Amino acid sequence: QVQLVESGGGLVQPGGSLRLSCATSGFSLDDYAIGWFRQAPGKEREGVSCISNSDGATYYADSVKGRFTISRDNTKNTVFLQMNSLKPEDTADYYCAADHTPGCTVAPLKYEYWGQGTQVTVSS
Repeated sequence: QVQLVESGGGLVQPGGSLRLSCATSGFSLDDYAIGWFRQAPGKEREGVSCISNSDGATYYADSVKGRFTISRDNTKNTVFLQMNSLKPEDTADYYCAADHTPGCTVAPLKYEYWGQGTQVTVSS
């Protein structure tokens, strides 16, 4: 069956880095756009970044642009989110999701499959 499993979260000091991984199985990663979303306590789920299935195009929310980088390794069925210069406001549960439609958006309703999330805490 389709599975997305996030890993790589944890506690990090402000200014630090983490690399999140989204390991996928049960479908061909080549055919799916992958998005990263986050949800902080008491807040709505926010689209952070996505990478297209068709041409590798990427999108970043303004809040993370220049600090986060999304990439995919289709041979390993894994998508990564490199997060640098982390700030306390990046603290949230981070989720990856898969969307079969062409292109790349961060509209949560377009995504068919979701992982369970990994927690990121940025604090001194």
